[in-house]
Amino acid sequence: MDVGLPDHVARHIVPHPTPAVLTHLTRAVTVPGTWLKLCAPAEAVAPGLSSKWSIQDPEYMMTTTLTRATPRVPAGYTLAITTRANVTAVRLLTAAGEVAARGQFAPSGTTAVVDHVETAPDHRRRGLGTVIMQTLATTAASMGASEGILVATAAGRALYETLGWTLYTPMTAAVLTL
Repeated sequence: MDVGLPDHVARHIVPHPTPAVLTHLTRAVTVPGTWLKLCAPAEAVAPGLSSKWSIQDPEYMMTTTLTRATPRVPAGYTLAITTRANVTAVRLLTAAGEVAARGQFAPSGTTAVVDHVETAPDHRRRGLGTVIMQTLATTAASMGASEGILVATAAGRALYETLGWTLYTPMTAAVLTL
């Protein structure tokens, strides 16, 4: 998948990172800033990566059955939902129009792939992440999705588990640094 950022040029998502697959990828991938997202814990894949690859903080692939809920938007925030190029973005905006929290999903069959969920530092601990996640789930379900999938950081995993998401597999992110 082309990402197009200077430090994140491309991403390869590898559901079954066997030694043969890792050998092939580490020989074929030569562009710094290319990422591997490997569906396995770091200790299982690190031996197959050369010193040119930098293993990042642990990540977690999580899934859930999508349900519809009517989120309560806290006072002082406005919910905005837009869809463009098959990606639905959900944002909570302040009265000044600043993005306080956001997230997005793209459908893949009956699965909603959730990405870029974050709350701005000045707006944390107010339930905005829950509002974003509930809105993403409700919107995706209304569009025909029945399952959600995402990759979480350690901090995000805690939030998602309180919302009913479950661990599918540990993930290892590695970036080619040369």
